[in-house]
Amino acid sequence: MKKIYLLALSLSLGFSDAVAQTTSPSPAPAANQKIVTDGPVLTFAETKFDFGKIQEGEIVKHTYKFRNTGNQPLLISEVRVTCGCTSPDWTKTSVAPGETGFVTAQFNSTGKPGQNQKVVTVVSNSVTGNTHISFIADVAPKGSGTSAVQVAPPAQPAATHAHHQPATEAAKPAKK
Repeated sequence: MKKIYLLALSLSLGFSDAVAQTTSPSPAPAANQKIVTDGPVLTFAETKFDFGKIQEGEIVKHTYKFRNTGNQPLLISEVRVTCGCTSPDWTKTSVAPGETGFVTAQFNSTGKPGQNQKVVTVVSNSVTGNTHISFIADVAPKGSGTSAVQVAPPAQPAATHAHHQPATEAAKPAKK
């Protein structure tokens, strides 16, 4: 019985070792190896940009540069934005392999106080499909300047308030 058990155990270990060897993944290409892709490939130098702190009402823009790293001409057919506060512009002619182009995103911060993150979708004939680029902007509310502290107007003396009411009563808004 012991011999049968040892035989079964060694066969199962040998079988599992053979399966593990046949299913091991092939090594990934080295970082310095160039991967050749048949067709146009849209490759941006950067896909995210931070405008930092800006004042509400300010209009800012950033140009994202790209290269066609494929072996066929690249054409951007459309650039989609997530809201009307962002206006795009882009290279509208065909970009030959190895050549460069641009996508510009202009952001109008009017009515957009606070943290804003916008995504721009670049639609092209790239074999990689649509590409998303984005930006963020921290918009300070209009009239706040660069400081978060707002100064209130000076209080008037109690004697100058209507009907000579105490200052605590005169400070209340009038009912309409």
